[in-house]
Amino acid sequence: MSTHEPLLQAKALCAWYGAAQILYDVDLEVRRGEVVALMGRNGAGKSTTLKALIGMLTKRRGAVRFLRHDISKSEPHHAARLGLGFVPEDRRVFTDLTVMENLEVGKQPARRWADGSEAPLWTPERLFKLFPNLGEMPNRPGGRMSGGEQQMLTVARTLMGNPYLVLLDEPSEGVAPVIVEQMANMILELKAQGVSILLSEQNMHFAELVSDRAYVLEKGQIRYHATMAELAANDEVRRAYLSV
Repeated sequence: MSTHEPLLQAKALCAWYGAAQILYDVDLEVRRGEVVALMGRNGAGKSTTLKALIGMLTKRRGAVRFLRHDISKSEPHHAARLGLGFVPEDRRVFTDLTVMENLEVGKQPARRWADGSEAPLWTPERLFKLFPNLGEMPNRPGGRMSGGEQQMLTVARTLMGNPYLVLLDEPSEGVAPVIVEQMANMILELKAQGVSILLSEQNMHFAELVSDRAYVLEKGQIRYHATMAELAANDEVRRAYLSV
């Protein structure tokens, strides 16, 4: 698989909650080693897009390909086994399990790229370097952690699956500024290790720190696509689709 070929690609992706259509013909792609931001106001369809990509919505239409596999009609566990990670906004740690036990739940075998080179391999030891807070509390139950610590644990558990690409839903939402900073550093470190990321985000400053490109959603449609630098420089687009 060449570095120019998309790892993840959606074409004409539509999705519904019941009878209500939320996404309309969304086209996007993420390449190897790239951080892409999916931006938009609350209710624009960002989280729905991530859920539709991984197969959490039963009613979806359009083409989704990951590592040349057609996952348009796949269940989420099938996409996860292929190496597509998902970090939901609502964290979902196992509250009765310790940090170490939560990590063990996410464990999958080591992976290789199509050219035979090794994909990033994550162990608890490596993750504790990335998230020192977690390293200080390996035996603490998930239910006795702060929201920011639970957010880190959810990311770390996803990484134990050794994903090629992570869908990261609103990483900076509702956590303390110091955690936001750690999240930004974590994303840049993942990118340096060769992990690709598609993140949904409202925080322009955060997105600018970590992203290469951006797609802007409004009412379930892609309204703008450019490099992150171009979006940051485009006041008109930011005012139209991102300002509150």
